Amino acid sequence: MKRVCVVGASGFTGGELLRLLLQHSGVEVVCATSRKFKGEYVYRVHPNLRGFTQLKFVEPSIDAALKADVVFLALPHGESVKWVPKLYESGVAVFDLSADFRLKDPNAYVEWYRWPQPHPYPDLLQKAVYGQPELHREELVGARLVAVPGCMATASILMLAPLAKFGLIRDVPPVVDAKIGSSGAGAEGSVADLHSLRTYVVRPYEPVHHRHIPEIEQELSRLADRQIKVAFTPHAVDLVRGIFATGHVYVEKLPAEADMWKYFRALYGDSKFIRIIRDRLGLARYPNVKYILGSNLVDVGFELDPRLNRVVTFSAIDNLVRGASGQAVQAFNVAMGFPEDEGLRQIPLAPV
Repeated sequence: MKRVCVVGASGFTGGELLRLLLQHSGVEVVCATSRKFKGEYVYRVHPNLRGFTQLKFVEPSIDAALKADVVFLALPHGESVKWVPKLYESGVAVFDLSADFRLKDPNAYVEWYRWPQPHPYPDLLQKAVYGQPELHREELVGARLVAVPGCMATASILMLAPLAKFGLIRDVPPVVDAKIGSSGAGAEGSVADLHSLRTYVVRPYEPVHHRHIPEIEQELSRLADRQIKVAFTPHAVDLVRGIFATGHVYVEKLPAEADMWKYFRALYGDSKFIRIIRDRLGLARYPNVKYILGSNLVDVGFELDPRLNRVVTFSAIDNLVRGASGQAVQAFNVAMGFPEDEGLRQIPLAPV
C-alpha cells in the first residue's frame, strides 16, 4: 500500500487525482494540500467526492508531503521546481503535473516558459522520465521523478508517433490543429474563460508559439531519430472537458491503408488505453471526444488524401484524465509495479 500526498489538490487536476486515487486498491491518500482551503473538507471544494473521503486540506509544505511515499504535484508551472529537488533528495517518488521537468533542454524554459534564466536543475531534467507509458514504459519502471506530459502535447504526440517512428515525417513540418475545453484553463481561468464568453466560441490562442510545441517536437524527434519541427495552433471551444486534435502530414509517397494500420498497431496494439478508430459503420467512424469523456482512453485515427499525398491523423482525449491526472496515475502504476489500469478502469459515459 502506497501512502500518497496530492499537493495542489483544490484545482481541477488535483480533484481528478483524488477521484482516481481514492478508487485505487494500492493507495492510501494521506494528504491533500491547499493554501486557499486549508482546514476545509475536501468534498466542500470537490462535491463529487462527498462520501468517499473525510480528508481535510492542509497547508502546503515539504513536511506535510514527506508523510507520504509518493507525492503528486498539481501545481502551476514554475512552482514545482521549488518542491522537486527537496522531495527527490528525501527519497519520495514524485509525479509532477507541471511543465517544470518535461523538457530536456534547460534553455528551452527561457524561450517557451519565459523563465529569466535556464532551468536551475539540469541534472534533474535528465533524471526525469517523460510520463507517457506507451512510449516510455521501460524507463518508467522504478522511476522516482516523472514529468507528466501536457494535455495537448499528449493528444498531438500519440496521433503522430506512428508516423514519426516509421519515417513518414520528413522535411515538411506536420501541422496540428487542436481544440480544447474550458477546464484546460484551470480552476481559476481568465475572464475569457467565463461561461458568458466561452459559450458558442471557437477561439485561437497562442497560434504560433504555444508552450506545448517543444514537448511535441522533443518526443517526435526522439522517435524519428532526427529533428522534427511542428506547426501547432490550439483553439478554445465550447466544451468543459476534452481535446480533439487533427494532424496534417505531407509525405513523399502515400502509404497504403494496410500499412497505416500496421504502423498504429505496432505502437499501440497491446495498449490498454489507446483505441484505433477508423470504422466504416456506426456512429463513431473517427475519434470523437464524446466517447472518451471521464476516461483515460485515447482514441486515434487516420485518413489518406491521395490528391495531396497527405496523411490526416486524429486524436481525442479527456484533458483532465488522459491529459493530466489519469496519465499521472497510469505512469505511477507502471513505475510502482501495479496493473497499468488500476484505478483507471472507468468506461466513458454516453450520452453526455
